[in-house]
Parts: sequence; structure tokens; C-alpha cells
Amino acid sequence: MKTADLRAQSDDQLNEQLSQLKKEQFNLRFQAATGQLAKPSRVREVRRTIAQIQTLQTERSRSAQA
Repeated sequence: MKTADLRAQSDDQLNEQLSQLKKEQFNLRFQAATGQLAKPSRVREVRRTIAQIQTLQTERSRSAQA
């Protein structure tokens, strides 16, 4: 997902998306462990999107404190 798209979302939307991505990450890890992972590149995409959302949330919280 593009960073600009993430920045356009509200805090609630980001929290919801983060929750969904963490569930997907869990399922992907489980599939990888059992050898059923169909698209290994998706693990990397999910991990990076989670990191982008967390970074954006940190930026927003720091700007709100300042």
C-alpha cells in the first residue's frame, strides 16, 4: 500500500487495518510452518505495511504531543 494512501486514513481506520494485517501475518506464518504458503512474497508485503502503519501512528502521536 502506498504511504500517501495510509496518510489519508483516519486513526481508527489505521487501527482497524493494522489489526487485520496482524491477523493475516499470523495466518501466513502458520501456512509457512505447515508448508502451505502459496505466495511467499505476501509475508514481506504484510510485514512492511504493518511497519508503515506503526511508523505513521508514532509520527502522529509525537506531533500531537508537541
